[in-house]
Amino acid sequence: MKSFTVLDIQQFESSEKRKEFYANTIENHLITSHRNILKPHKHNFYLTVLFTHGSGTHEIDFVKYDIKPGSLFFLNPGQMHHWELSDDIQGFIFFHTQSYYDIHYTKNRVNNFPFFYSVKNSPVLYLKPSDSSYFKFLFEQIYIENQSDNILKSNKIISLIDLIYIESTRHYIQKNEMEVIPQNSYTTKFQEFEHLVEQYFKTEKSPSQYADWLNISPKHLNRIAQNMIGKTTTDIILDRVFLEAKREIIAQKLSFNQIADQLGYEDYAYFSRLFRKKCGETPSSFIKKYR
Repeated sequence: MKSFTVLDIQQFESSEKRKEFYANTIENHLITSHRNILKPHKHNFYLTVLFTHGSGTHEIDFVKYDIKPGSLFFLNPGQMHHWELSDDIQGFIFFHTQSYYDIHYTKNRVNNFPFFYSVKNSPVLYLKPSDSSYFKFLFEQIYIENQSDNILKSNKIISLIDLIYIESTRHYIQKNEMEVIPQNSYTTKFQEFEHLVEQYFKTEKSPSQYADWLNISPKHLNRIAQNMIGKTTTDIILDRVFLEAKREIIAQKLSFNQIADQLGYEDYAYFSRLFRKKCGETPSSFIKKYR
């Protein structure tokens, strides 16, 4: 049983027969697809949105970001989000499956871009007005092309998407130089570790087990984690555990005890103490913000 909504790209109107790509203006998107995106939900695709006018807040995995003209957001599959938007909101949105992008490139993958590489990297880029105009042009071209029946339509769209990702990466690294997870000798192992945590965080909390799966020592795995994001192996595992705990709590389909048990904690009192230590509040206090 799913305890929260996971939106599939097939649910959205698209001119693509295979429904691997979707593009729209924010204004039309809110009318045709998401009139009220007030409840947190997930997607199973990569999403990029540029706000060109208006204001609001965009909450991604329980972190709130301001929305203003020039706000460019990138969401990975599986990230939970919702937003609250002003009535005069304007902008553009597109999303696609992983295969839609990857099939066109043999030497690059969509999750190689820093904003998609790791959910530990920031999901937002605030553009200067001069840069925002250029990005608006690129998004407009995608929207216009997607409405057309032009020859080589998909080729042009994927080229424009790639250009947006390339230009975004340049701005992103410049603005977040000290925070972006770098591409270095530890990158592959860290990405493998994150994938393993995603698979097993509910049942496996031991750093030694993850190190064993990666064929490295626990000490070396901890060194990689510290080098990449300044956190211990245990911190990364527990961050994922309590992100899931928050998702389940706001879904309100399971009791606190059931959530704790589902996440591998038979002793709810211990789970609650650990939640408070990691999140700064009790589960009861946390849910009050979403009622």
